[in-house]
Amino acid sequence: MNETRTVIDTSIAVSAVLLPRSVPRQAFDAAAARGKLLVSEATIAELDEVLRRPKFNRYIPEENRLEFLAALVREAEQVEITEEITACRDAKDNKFLELAISGRASHIISGDGDLLVLHPFRGIAVVTPQTFLTSLLETGA
Repeated sequence: MNETRTVIDTSIAVSAVLLPRSVPRQAFDAAAARGKLLVSEATIAELDEVLRRPKFNRYIPEENRLEFLAALVREAEQVEITEEITACRDAKDNKFLELAISGRASHIISGDGDLLVLHPFRGIAVVTPQTFLTSLLETGA
């Protein structure tokens, strides 16, 4: 498998932060190790807003959550959106499709049925964290 270019949706990123031994975290780490994670202004803004929610304080301090976000922004490739997409039945999820197309992604990792139903989207694999990990094992990547 060539270098992966991966879009991680917000719920997977939040799970990766809150549950360090989870399948979403394993998929996040594997995607980062095997290629580039892609972000856009819209996906970073949403993740920032979600990670600041007080309800997550019982799992991990806000400071740690924001450190994760800062590291992601430092390490990921920031992509400028060049195409507006309205293909998702949940309009709030179109930002992940726009990022994937504009950033020439190979994968979108999501647990969201509104995105998963689009697999493949214009040649981009839209997969769950487990499916992503399984595909890496199958290809020997």
